[in-house]
Amino acid sequence: MACVHVACLADLHGFLPDVPACDVLLLGGDLCPVTDHEIHAQAEWLDGPFRAWLERLPAEEIVGIAGNHDFVFERAPGLLPADLPWVYLQDHAETLGCGLKVWGSPWTPWFFDWAFNAPRADSEGFLSKLYAKVPEDVDVLLVHGPPRGYGDRTVGGEHVGSAAQLELIERVAPRACVFGHIHEGRGAWQHDATQLVNAAAVDERYELRAQPVVMLEL
Repeated sequence: MACVHVACLADLHGFLPDVPACDVLLLGGDLCPVTDHEIHAQAEWLDGPFRAWLERLPAEEIVGIAGNHDFVFERAPGLLPADLPWVYLQDHAETLGCGLKVWGSPWTPWFFDWAFNAPRADSEGFLSKLYAKVPEDVDVLLVHGPPRGYGDRTVGGEHVGSAAQLELIERVAPRACVFGHIHEGRGAWQHDATQLVNAAAVDERYELRAQPVVMLEL
């Protein structure tokens, strides 16, 4: 496979920044504006500003997932615009035209009453069952939350990443795992053969970073 130039963004929260020319753009959830969680408002934003942004991006292919703020994807999927120019993943994989196989999922360990929360009583058990279905030939994992110990430390010092997700990474050994969710955890790491990237575009104050896009070569 030829080198694939991949741009990564997560936690947009309504910001629609410029993106460099790339083969693939990965969007790691929390897309909708943080100022209005009403599902009809989110659907209108997706079909308006978000659609226009996707259409003008210099990306050959765009792949995205939802996040814990994106209520419309979980609670009213019938309101979602059906023809957005992207590949939306929700617990399944797609092989892109460039050859990369991407598996995506919006679920995170329980966190208050947000969207796509694993059950509070057994978050890791729920996620383990979900991740058991991930095929072993996946090149990229696109998930909303971080694995345990990588980009998962909150401002309070607590590690909130998923141990089940780390086990998934070790089983599948993808070329990359892209996530966000913990804004203050942005960064990049290497775990065995896998590049791990917290690509949160906003900081803990929900302000857009000066350079929000992370670039990878896969």
